Amino acid sequence: MTTYTAQPVPAEVLKELRTADDAGRPVAAVPDAEGGAPLRCCLRHSTPGELIALVSYAPLRRWAAGTGADPGAYDEQGPVFIHAGDCPGPAGDALPFTGSHRVLRRYSADGRILGGRLVEHADAFGPALTEAFSDPRVAVVHVRAVEYGCFLYEVRRG
Repeated sequence: MTTYTAQPVPAEVLKELRTADDAGRPVAAVPDAEGGAPLRCCLRHSTPGELIALVSYAPLRRWAAGTGADPGAYDEQGPVFIHAGDCPGPAGDALPFTGSHRVLRRYSADGRILGGRLVEHADAFGPALTEAFSDPRVAVVHVRAVEYGCFLYEVRRG
């Protein structure tokens, strides 16, 4: 069985986002009063009192910039939570945020959407990723929240 690794927002990108997000807005840090925000820097839920920021992030655009792809109209940006300060990153390699319905959105090497799949329970993530990457055209998969459509993390081939 293949193991898949969730990719958090890279540390060098986090540094940039903590100055200005992908929409060009300055970042406003706030203490998380309730906890539970899905943090894309360490791929866990926030705890009450942690200093976090909600920033606009363009994951496909940033991936495309590193690969030479041109996602065209598929380029989008959306809100993600991150720690407002330095973060050590994920503590383990288990796929995070699998306790709710998720959508796995597949992208080709040129940045075009190849399809998606609703994943309804944690045990279905591995098989759904195996299915996605069995298509040789799939270069990257975005895991997204169903309720808001927000980007959670990406999984890359190999």
